[in-house]
Amino acid sequence: QVQLVESGGGLVQAGGSLRLSCAASGRTFSSYDMGWFRQAPGKERDFVAATRWSSGITYYANSVKGRFTISRDAAKNTVYLQMNSLKPEDTAVYYCAAHLSGGLITTNDREYEYWGQGTQVTVSS
Repeated sequence: QVQLVESGGGLVQAGGSLRLSCAASGRTFSSYDMGWFRQAPGKERDFVAATRWSSGITYYANSVKGRFTISRDAAKNTVYLQMNSLKPEDTAVYYCAAHLSGGLITTNDREYEYWGQGTQVTVSS
């Protein structure tokens, strides 16, 4: 049974940092892309960042480029999202997701097969 479990969310002041973790289990993810998405209240779920497990290549939404860094630790089967210079508009529930790799990394949440339960990130001004 595939499980993605996020952790690391919380309340932080603007300009601060948080690191989210996504512990993956239940299968081998070496052929998968791992993504982070977020959903603010009343808004659609948006792509944040993704990495290809096999190669480590990364892709970011323009809104977080230069502030967020996605990485993975194969030994721990864990994907991270380091978030720096946080802004109030980064407030959302953050979700980890997995998609079987193919071609370019996709930013379309409907193409991701597995999802975590989400972790709340709140940035105060």
